[in-house]
Amino acid sequence: MAAAWLKDAVFYEIYPQSFYDTNGDGIGDINGIIEKLDYIKGLGCNALWINPCFDSPFKDAGYDVRDYKKVAPRYGTNEDLERLFEIAHEKGIHVVLDLVAGHTSEEHEWFLQSQKAERNEYSDRYIWTDFWIEGGNGLPHIGGECERNGTYIINFFKCQPALNYGYLHPEKRWELPYNHPAAIATREALKDIMRFWLSRGCDGFRVDMASSLVKKDDEKKTGTCAIWRDVRRMLDLEFPESVLIAEWNDPQLSLKAGYDCDFYLNWPGNGYSTLLRDYDSGEDHSYFRKEGGAGINRFLDEYIPRYEDTKNDGYISLITCNHDTTRPRYNLGEDELKIAYAMIFTMPGVPFLYYGDEIGMRYLDLPTKEGGYTRTGSRSPMQWDSSDNLGFSKGKKEDLYLPVDGSADAPTVEKCDKDPDSLLNTVRKILALRHDQEDLRADAPFAVLCSEEGRPFVYQRGNLILAVNPSVNAASADLSAVPGISEISGTVFEIGHGSLEGGTLTLEPQSFVVLGK
Repeated sequence: MAAAWLKDAVFYEIYPQSFYDTNGDGIGDINGIIEKLDYIKGLGCNALWINPCFDSPFKDAGYDVRDYKKVAPRYGTNEDLERLFEIAHEKGIHVVLDLVAGHTSEEHEWFLQSQKAERNEYSDRYIWTDFWIEGGNGLPHIGGECERNGTYIINFFKCQPALNYGYLHPEKRWELPYNHPAAIATREALKDIMRFWLSRGCDGFRVDMASSLVKKDDEKKTGTCAIWRDVRRMLDLEFPESVLIAEWNDPQLSLKAGYDCDFYLNWPGNGYSTLLRDYDSGEDHSYFRKEGGAGINRFLDEYIPRYEDTKNDGYISLITCNHDTTRPRYNLGEDELKIAYAMIFTMPGVPFLYYGDEIGMRYLDLPTKEGGYTRTGSRSPMQWDSSDNLGFSKGKKEDLYLPVDGSADAPTVEKCDKDPDSLLNTVRKILALRHDQEDLRADAPFAVLCSEEGRPFVYQRGNLILAVNPSVNAASADLSAVPGISEISGTVFEIGHGSLEGGTLTLEPQSFVVLGK
C-alpha cells in the first residue's frame, strides 16, 4: 500500500548543480534549494526529487557514487541536507533522494578493496570474472586496470562497476546465484544506505536503473523483483511512510515488486513519446503540437492496459521532462505547453515537474558536461531573474556549471511572475486545481469517454469531465450517453474555451476544460 501522502503529491525534480548557487562558485547547492522552498511550494509542488547529491568524481553527473553517506562538498554538508529535510517538512514538502542501486563509482572504497588481489570482505561486492582476459559472458566488462586477476562487469559507463546482486541463471563459476551470501550482503548494504538517510529525515528514494540488479534475469525480472520485495518489507516495518519510485518504465513489474510509483519514460516510439517528442522521423507529429495532426490513441493504447493492471498496486508517473530528456520547449510553444501540462497534471498517478519547465526553459545546444552528452542541453541553470547569470549565481560567468540561456527573450521567473497569462502562472493554477479537487487525486477513478480521431480527448476523474483539444481546429464530442452528463452544469477550469450543450461538448482550438456539477 503506497504512502498516503502520495495521493496529493506533485513532485518537483531538481538537478542540484543547476538550481541555485548561494556561495558564488558557479554550482548550485543544498542551501540554494532551501532558499527556494517557498517558490516551489508556491508552484503547487509539495514534494522534491533531488538528483544525486552524494560524493562523486562526477564522471556521470553524480550517478557514479563514491560515498553514499556523504554529501558532495560542492553541494554542502550532511548537516545542510538534514536541514533541508527539516525546513521542507515544516513547509509541508517531502524530499526524495536519488539512489543509484546497481553500481558505484570505480573510486568507491568498496571497489578499491574489491579490485585487490588478496581476498577480503568486498571481493564479491562486484562481479568479477576469473581471469584477466576472460570476457563478461555477454555483458560489458573492463579489464587491464586492476591488480586482481579478472575483469569486472559494468552497468553503464566504464566508471560504473556493477554491484553484485547475483544471477538468476548462473552459467560460469563466477556468476553467483542471487541468493548467494555475497549477493545478499550487497542487498543488505543497500538497505543500510537507505536506513542512514531515512533516519535523518529523507522521505524515500527514486531508484536509478531500478531493473538492473540481478544479471541474466528473465523477462519478468524474477530475481530483481524478489530483491525489491525484500527491501519493501524492510521499509514497511521500519519506515512505513517512506516511498520508492522506480526508473523502470514497466509498472506491471515494478509496482508489484514493492514500488509506489514508476515513471512513464520517454523511450523512442513509446506511448509517452507520442505526446511531446514524436519528431525522430524528421517530422513532428507530437500530439500536443497544434499542427501535429496526431491522435491520442497512440498514447492510450499503451497507457490504458498499464493503468488497468496496476491501479490497485501503485501509481504511474507522468513527467514534463527529466534530466535525461529533451525539454518540451524544444518543439512546443508556451500555448502548446499549457495544454500539455494541464493534461499531465490531471491524469491519474503522481506527476513530476522538471525544474524550469514551468517557465518554458529551452533545450540548449551545449557541449557535453560530466557525461551528459546530448542530455546536457536539458541541464542548464535555472533562470530566476534579469540579473547577472539570470539570477542563478553571483559568481563569474566562466565559473558556471553550464552557461545560461543567452537569448534576449530567455524566460525567467521574474518575467513570468508579472504576466497573469504566463506559462508559470498557468502551472500554478492547474496545480492549485489538482490540490483543490478530490477527484484529481492520484488514485481517483479514471475513464476515457472519447478518443476518436478528430475529436477532443475526453476523460472522467470521479465526478469531473475533462477535455483536451490541442489542435488549431475546433472539435466536438457527443457525450449524451455518459451517465450523469445532464448533471454537469459548470466550468471548473479552462484554458481557451469549451461548452457543453445538449450532451455535445465543443472545444475551441487549443483548449482544455474541466467541467463539474
